[in-house]
Amino acid sequence: MSLPKIIWSKIDEAPALATYSLLPIVNAFTKSAGVDVVTSDISLAGRVLASMGLAEDNLAELGRVVLQPDGNIIKLPNISASIGQLKDCIAELQSQGYDIPNFPENPQTDEEKEIRAKYNTCLGSAVNPVLREGNSDRRSAKAVKKFAQNNPHRLKPFAEDSKAYVAHMEGDGDFYGNEKSVTMDKAQKVTIALNGKELATIDALEGEILDGTFMSVAKLRDFIQKTIDEAKEKGVIWSIHLKATMMKISDPIMFGHAFEVFFKDVFEKHADTFAELGVNPNLGMSDLEKKIAGHPKEAEIKADFQAVVESDSPKIAMVNSDKGQTNFNASNDVIIDASMPVVVREGGKQWDRNGDALECVAVIPDSTYAMFHQEMVADCVKNGQYDVTTMGTMQNVGLMAQKAEEYGSHPTTFELEEAGTVTVTAEDGTELMSFECEKGDIWRMSRAKDIPIKDWIRLAVERGQIEKYPVVFWLDKNRAHDAEMIKKVEKYLPEFNTEGLEIHIMDVASATRFTNERIRRGENTIAVTGNVLRDHLTDMYPILELGTSAKMLSIVPLLAGGGLYETGAGGSAPKHVDQFLKESHLRWDSLGEFLALAESLRFIGQKHSDEKLKALTEALDKANEGYLDNNKAPSRKCGEPDNKASHFYLAQYWADALANGSNAELAEKFAPIAKALKENEEKILEELLAVEGKPADIGGYFKPDDAKAEKAMRPSETLNKIVDSI
Repeated sequence: MSLPKIIWSKIDEAPALATYSLLPIVNAFTKSAGVDVVTSDISLAGRVLASMGLAEDNLAELGRVVLQPDGNIIKLPNISASIGQLKDCIAELQSQGYDIPNFPENPQTDEEKEIRAKYNTCLGSAVNPVLREGNSDRRSAKAVKKFAQNNPHRLKPFAEDSKAYVAHMEGDGDFYGNEKSVTMDKAQKVTIALNGKELATIDALEGEILDGTFMSVAKLRDFIQKTIDEAKEKGVIWSIHLKATMMKISDPIMFGHAFEVFFKDVFEKHADTFAELGVNPNLGMSDLEKKIAGHPKEAEIKADFQAVVESDSPKIAMVNSDKGQTNFNASNDVIIDASMPVVVREGGKQWDRNGDALECVAVIPDSTYAMFHQEMVADCVKNGQYDVTTMGTMQNVGLMAQKAEEYGSHPTTFELEEAGTVTVTAEDGTELMSFECEKGDIWRMSRAKDIPIKDWIRLAVERGQIEKYPVVFWLDKNRAHDAEMIKKVEKYLPEFNTEGLEIHIMDVASATRFTNERIRRGENTIAVTGNVLRDHLTDMYPILELGTSAKMLSIVPLLAGGGLYETGAGGSAPKHVDQFLKESHLRWDSLGEFLALAESLRFIGQKHSDEKLKALTEALDKANEGYLDNNKAPSRKCGEPDNKASHFYLAQYWADALANGSNAELAEKFAPIAKALKENEEKILEELLAVEGKPADIGGYFKPDDAKAEKAMRPSETLNKIVDSI
C-alpha cells in the first residue's frame, strides 16, 4: 500500500551534507512500509536560481503543501541570508556557469531595482514564514532529556563576584517603549504613511492585532555610547547581540549604528573615503575591507581600526580571535538566540582578541526581549550555574502561524527618510495610531491574526493536559501588543478544557524567574510565548539542558491538518562545513532529523492505520533510544566516528529493532540486513574513517555538486551495498 509521501527539504551547509549520507538509509527503510521520502530544494542557491527563473520555485510549492490536510514536511535548518552571504552565493553560482546578475547594493535604474526586488525575496528568514502555517510545539524528547542528565555536558561556573550583565534601552527610545497596538473590529485596508505620503498598505483582517512602533536612532546611539563607557569603566568585554537574519531590515541598521559609534573616530576621519567607496556600516567590517581593498588609504584605514581594537578601551568581543574578526565583522555573525546561550553557558564570558574568555556586557538595545536575557544572566550571577544532572525542562508553545510577525514584518519596516508623523489609518478614515519620529528612525508594524492566536491558546491547553505542568503565558500587561493578547487569552481560554491546569499570565521578567526557580528544583514548565520569545527560549534552555537546541523536538501542527517537523539549529553549521572541507570530518549531529522522522511517520500512522508503518515507527523509536543510550553522537575530533558513522549506527539499531519487531514480514526482510550490519561493523567503520584527515571536494559551498558530495559522504562501499540491497 502506498502511503502519503514525506517531503525532506534540501537546504544548506552541514545538515545538507548530512542528508547525502542519511537519506539513502531513510528511503531504504521507509519504502519497505510504503512511504516515499522525496526532496525539495529550498536551499539559498535553489531560491536564488528560482528568483531568476532558472529553477522551479520549490518554496512556493511547499507553501501550497502546508495548506493540505496530509501535508508532511521535514524541514532542516536553512541559511537566513545576510546581504554578504547572498552576494557570496551569487558569485559561486556565477562561477558555476549560471547566467545571473550581480546583487545591486544601491539600485539606481529600473532594471537594477527589479533585480534587487527579486533577490530581496532570498534575504533573511524567507523560508519560515512560508512554511509555518501552524503554531510551534517545541520540547525535548524524554529519552533525550534523560540522556543529557546521565551524560551531562559542561556548563562553566559563574564567578562569585561576576561582573557579567545585560544592558538594554529604557524609557521611550526603543520598540518596547514606543509601541502602540490595536485589534481590528472589521476587515479593511490599512495604510501606513509618513507626513501623508504612503509607505505601505495592507489588508487587515477582523480580529487581527496590529502593532506600530519605532526605534529612536538618536537614543540608540546615545545608549550604545553609554554602554561602551560603562564597559570601559567596569573592565568587561563589550558585545552587541542582534537578529539581523530574521529582522533583516531593522537589525542591520541598528548594527550599523553600533559599528559607527564604537569606531566613531575612524568613521569621522575617513568619512570622505567611505562615501567615495560606498561603504555601508550595516554590512560590517568584512564588507568594508572588500570596499577599501586596493585603495591608497587601505593600510591606514585598517591600522586605525586595529588601533581601536588594541586599545582595549573597552575590550571588544571577537567572533574569531585567530583571524582578528570582531563582533562587527558581519551583522549575521552574532545571532542573539544562538549567542546569548553561549554567554550563559560560558559563565557570563566571551572571548577577547587574545582568545581569553572574560566577563562581558551583552548589549541588546530593544528591551522587549532583552528583559529575558537580562534575567537569565542575573539569575546565574546570583545563584550560580545550573546543574545539568538535576535541572528541569522548559517546553514551549509558540505563536508563529500565518506570519505572526512580532519581529516586524519586512514589508512594513522602514528607515524613515525624513522627520515627521507616521500615521496608521483604516480605510474608513479612522486613525488607528500615530508617531512623531526623526529622520533615520526605524519604524515597523507587526501583525498577529485571530485564528492562529486561538489555535495557539488551544495548543497550550492541550500540552498542559498532556503533561500536567504549569502553563505560563509570557505576556506583559505594560506592553501594548501583549495587552491586546491578554484580552484574547481571557476570551478564548474558557472555550477549552482547563480543568485541573495551573495557568499563569506573567511579564517576561516574572515568567523567567518563575521558570528558572522551577528548573533549579528539577521541575518542568510550559512557556506559551509569541514568535520572538519562542526563538529565544527554544535555544537558551535546550543549550543549557541538552547542550544543543538541535536535539529538541520541533513540531508544527499545521492549521490545515498536516505536519511540519523542524530539525536542529543551523548556527554552528558553517564551522562544521569548514572542518569537513579541511579534513572530511562532519560533526553535525543528525539526532534532530532522526526524531523528526519518527514524529513524521507517527503522524501518517495516526491518519492511516497500517501495521507495517506502525512497526517501522516503533523500531525507529527503539533505534533512537539505542543511539542515545550507546552515545553514538558524532565526535568533534577528526579520526573519530563522525556524522557518517552515526547514520550507520542508526541503520544498525533500526534494522535490529525491525528484525525483532512485531511485523513478521518486516522481521524476515530486515533480519539479514541487521546481521550484515552487525557482522561488518568493524569493516564499515574502517572505510568511513579511512577518508578522515584529507580535504573533501564537494564542488561548491552553497550549491554542492551532488555526485561529489554523495561520494564524500558515502565512502563505505560495504555499507552502501547493504543499504542499497534493502
